[in-house]
Formats: sequence, structure tokens, C-alpha cells
Amino acid sequence: MSGPDISVVICVYTEDRWEDILAAVASVRAQAYPALETLLVVDHNEALLDRLTKEYKESAEGATDVRVLANAGPRGLSAGRNTGIAASYGEVIAFLDDDAVAERDWLRHFAAGYADPSVMAVGGRTEPIWASGRRPDWFPEEFDWVVGCTYRGLPQGLVEVRNVLGGNASFRRTAFDFAGGFATGIGRDGDRLPLGCEETELCIRLTRARPDAVLLIDDRAVIHHRVPGAREHFRYFRTRTYAEGLSKALVARSVGADKGLESERRYATRVLPAGVARGVRDAVLARPGGAGRAGAIVAGVLTAAGGYVVGSVRARRGGATYSVAGLAGETGSEEEPGIEGGTR
Repeated sequence: MSGPDISVVICVYTEDRWEDILAAVASVRAQAYPALETLLVVDHNEALLDRLTKEYKESAEGATDVRVLANAGPRGLSAGRNTGIAASYGEVIAFLDDDAVAERDWLRHFAAGYADPSVMAVGGRTEPIWASGRRPDWFPEEFDWVVGCTYRGLPQGLVEVRNVLGGNASFRRTAFDFAGGFATGIGRDGDRLPLGCEETELCIRLTRARPDAVLLIDDRAVIHHRVPGAREHFRYFRTRTYAEGLSKALVARSVGADKGLESERRYATRVLPAGVARGVRDAVLARPGGAGRAGAIVAGVLTAAGGYVVGSVRARRGGATYSVAGLAGETGSEEEPGIEGGTR
């Protein structure tokens, strides 16, 4: 099949997601456009590393389509992704969350996007699988990013975007030659405070290094992402929106508020007010959850704003920093201009 060779990187950190990990790998193996390889990068968990190594041990001929390796950098998702990039062989590197499964044509749609040599990244659409079996009545679609999914307000179809979303994304290998890897100290670190925005920062850095770079979302490239029961509650919603504010402050500190908050301004001034209006309308019409959705949108905005203020103060004081490591060796970091050094 013509098109670029694609390596798939899945970062894992806990045995609690064992069945999810196996399902994610199985969905890659079932692709209509076969992956060159799947790399499982284990984040500082020796027991999980050993278990996965045994699960996907090499055949008698010494060949396997799944490789298991340890995160070679500091703890966290960004360093795990960088480890996968450095170890992969594909012309394109795709990323899949460890608690998600990809539809059969996921990689085929990614590959099609790279027919244009100016395209440096292609992302897809992520649909939630709610643990309870249905979306909570109060949970607004405008905030599906809280649970790592595509949210109301993103453009539909095949469209050019500022940044792709990391759990369902792919990059041309040369993108990392131009921009470096994912910044450590900003993304997720196991079950700690759920920070994010590492893919946003990378994409902005990439388009600064290559102003002609095109970044796309193709909403036909679909994955289904499991949402555990704990994340269906308002407490997690509030924690995640606050953490997003902290992360956005770090990004804005590095790349400037104009670029770092470019998409967020439209989201906050158009998408969210429309969501509040829909919630109020549904409440007036006695539809379930209308008032709750309107209230959750307002609460989400306020907590994110609070996180942004706290994060901005910390960044100015030098207490919240991150760095961009060279992909050849994750333990030694190479600071990018305008990004403060240091990792969590």
C-alpha cells in the first residue's frame, strides 16, 4: 500500500489499564493501513514493563510488530512520547492513548493527509466511552476536552488548525527535526494534577520554526476513548479545568499570549456563550441537565481563569518551568529559546 510508513506510539504507566492497553494494541494491529510498528513506552513502572515484555515477546525469528521499551527521560507523558519518537523508524509517528481504541481506517486517513509535503501533522476525532454508559446530563459537550475528547467548537471535516490534540495525532518525523520534541514539565505525569497543552506548545513551536507548515484535523480518523467513572464527576471537571489554566499560562509565557491563546479567545467569546444559552434554553424547556450544563460552563471558565492567573504568577516568579529535550538523548535537555529550563 502506497503512502508513508507509520509508527504508532502508545505511552503507558499503570497495570490498572492492562485490558485497555491490550485493546489499544489490538486496534492498531487491525488497521486497514498497517502500521510499521507499535511502540509501548512504559513510564517508570518495572512491573508493567516486565509484564508487557512477556506479553509481546519476540517470535522465534526475532521479529515482532510490537516493541516494549522504558521511558528514557523524566517521568511523564512528554518524555515517554519523546522516547517513542527517538526509537521509532516510521516516516510518520502517530500517538494513541493507552485507554483508547482506533477505528479500522484511522491510519489510512492519517496517511492520506501526508500526500501534501507541506503537511507536518494530522490529528483526528476522539469520541468518549462513558463508564456509566451515557454522558452525564450536566456535562457540556463544549468541555469534552476535559476527558481527552473532541469538543463542540472544533471545526469539522478536513481543516487546518493551530494545533492537533495529543491523544489522537500524528506528526511527520521531520517536524521533530525542526522543532525538537515534546516539552517536559508541562504534560501529564501519571495520576498527578492533570496538566496538559504539551501538544499545543509543540505545534506552535513547529509553525514558528517552519511558517509554511500545515497542521490538519481529519475528523474521519476516529478513536474511542474510555472515560472512567471518577472523571464523570464535577470534582474532576473542576480539577482538570484549573490544571488547564495552569498549563495555558506556561504556554503563553513561552510563545506569547497572542499565539498561545489565539484559539482560546474564539472558544471563550463564541462557543461558550452559545453553550450557556443552549443550557438556559433547555432548562426553560424542562429538558434534563440544561441548568447544570450552563452552570458547568460558567464554573469551567472561572476555574480555568483562576488556574491561568496562578500559573502566570508562578511563571513570573520562576516556579513553573519546562524544557525541550533533544530526542537523541532524553536525559540531557536542550533548552529552546524563550523556554525556561528545568523539569518537574
